[in-house]
Amino acid sequence: MPESKRRKREVGFQGPSGIGERKVARIGSPSWLAPTMVACFVLGMLYIVVFYIAGSQIPGMKDLSPLINVAIGFGFIIVGFVLATRWR
Repeated sequence: MPESKRRKREVGFQGPSGIGERKVARIGSPSWLAPTMVACFVLGMLYIVVFYIAGSQIPGMKDLSPLINVAIGFGFIIVGFVLATRWR
């Protein structure tokens, strides 16, 4: 039985060699992201806790309705979760 001939590799474009440096993509998060995320979580939780414990005695909190005060606390927590989706 005859053997098939082997094909030669075609030499294609290989690009310029040694010109310039490669740009390496940064993998990871900015250094400010994790502390900001944790601060938003803690700030939102503290706002809600302070509202429930002493909200009737704090001038800014007693002027707002309870629903708005809880929404402000949850707003900080939601911002923390949005930042958590960007964290690598």
